[in-house]
Amino acid sequence: MKIIILGAGQVGSSVAANLVSEANDITVVDQDADLLRDLQDRFDLRTVQGHGAHPDVLMRAGAEDADMIIAVTNSDETNMIACQVAHTLFHTPTKIARVRAQSFLDQPKLFGTEALPIDVAISPEALVTDYIIRLIENPGTLQVLDFAGGRIRLVAVRAFHGGPLVGQKLRTLHEHMPHIQARVAAIYRQDHAIQPEGDTRIEVDDEVFFVAAPEHIRAVMGELRRLDPSYKRLIIAGGGNIGTRLAKALEPNFRVKLIERDLNRCKQIAEDLERTIVLHGDAADQELLLEENIENTDVFCAVTNDDEANIISAMLAKRLGARKVMALINRPPYADLVQSGVIDIAISPQQATIGSLLKHVRRGDVVMVHSLRRGAAEAIEAIAHGDPTSSKVVGRRISELKLPKGASIGALVRGDEVLIAHGETVIESEDHVILFLQDKRRIQEVERLFQVGVTFL
Repeated sequence: MKIIILGAGQVGSSVAANLVSEANDITVVDQDADLLRDLQDRFDLRTVQGHGAHPDVLMRAGAEDADMIIAVTNSDETNMIACQVAHTLFHTPTKIARVRAQSFLDQPKLFGTEALPIDVAISPEALVTDYIIRLIENPGTLQVLDFAGGRIRLVAVRAFHGGPLVGQKLRTLHEHMPHIQARVAAIYRQDHAIQPEGDTRIEVDDEVFFVAAPEHIRAVMGELRRLDPSYKRLIIAGGGNIGTRLAKALEPNFRVKLIERDLNRCKQIAEDLERTIVLHGDAADQELLLEENIENTDVFCAVTNDDEANIISAMLAKRLGARKVMALINRPPYADLVQSGVIDIAISPQQATIGSLLKHVRRGDVVMVHSLRRGAAEAIEAIAHGDPTSSKVVGRRISELKLPKGASIGALVRGDEVLIAHGETVIESEDHVILFLQDKRRIQEVERLFQVGVTFL
């Protein structure tokens, strides 16, 4: 697939890194020559220096025969105009734009064939906000990812001493919970992937990914660790788009405080929010945190635009007694450094965003993609089409499928019914199949498996 990426910043470079390894023809456009040079040094791709919305620049980037344009510059206006130019002049089939301003997103009529020709408008801030909300609503989780409209979830949790399943074989999970449908999709032990089998034993500190319906998540977690009580008191550091979105979404059900350094921004936020207590100050100010009873805070979430400020304030909050601390971290090396240390959860905007983009690049009918383990692994939702003569999966038991190494099927969604996958489960046409790939480099094998041919070979 020939793809043009506009913007070589954090999001653009992350998208390029994910797509260039999958045999795509990638061209990155940016005005900053240094950013482009760095990308060319690291990846096999083309770069074009210039303004992404200008027709001549898009022409030089190969827009005449591009399959997709992904506009992720820091300017909403540039992204939207670039999609309009690509549509009008080059008839680009798929146009994706990063749109951050809520005032644009609040007007769905702006996006569509009769208005701005943007096929997909992506808001990283909204995606990150949803990601954090799911973590707060499911205490003790490392990741919570939705599939099939939220009817099934993939959950990551760390196994601790005291969990009934810890030290036991996986097949005993059903014996412990005979009336609850769940399946372990993957296990990571000291950063090494372990293919889960019936004889596999869960060990302390294993990172376990399992699939279950939302109402069963707490029960499965209880087999792997002592359950955390529900969160009640939250402190959010940073009153930007993400911080404000978080506070607005959480204030009806939680006691929320928000700390912001800019006084004018504080006043504006205080007018927009109803129940949140807005504090003017520095989130890394020890006296301020102590005054606001940080030791009784369930979650401290640092979401400013400054990685270092987020890390420092989260570490300080943890030292002063906050139960859980989360930090928004843009730079991947920082995230790898602090994850599972003093900071409980490092949140990567790129990883939260990349899945929304990847589902439009995947071949076959892929409706959802979640990037995992800093982009090394993936969870996807693919729809099975065809019949036993035209499909490699329809009409076959899961045990008969030639899945690539490290891939596993966790669940099927058939209409309104959720089916946890077993070896004897037969896949039917139009089933939504939830797969886990330990190595995302095997994605093309999965794509070929779900593609429908004229005849089955």
